Amino acid sequence: GARFVHMVYRFARYVMIEDMKKLSVGTGIPFAEAVMWSPEDMYIAQARHRVAYSKLLQILQREDFVIQEYKKKAQ
Repeated sequence: GARFVHMVYRFARYVMIEDMKKLSVGTGIPFAEAVMWSPEDMYIAQARHRVAYSKLLQILQREDFVIQEYKKKAQ
């Protein structure tokens, strides 16, 4: 349901941030710090969050549909 998708989204964001921290060490590029900053305009931040969340939901639904179709064809 929606709670699971939200949990997956938050976990994916956490993994991405941790990966960026590891990859940006010693490069002089503060990617991870930029991701963790709090935005000045919360309306824009919430809009970006809704777009990313919707995109993740679409991807997960498409993946589930493809898996279901493969299962139907395999039977």
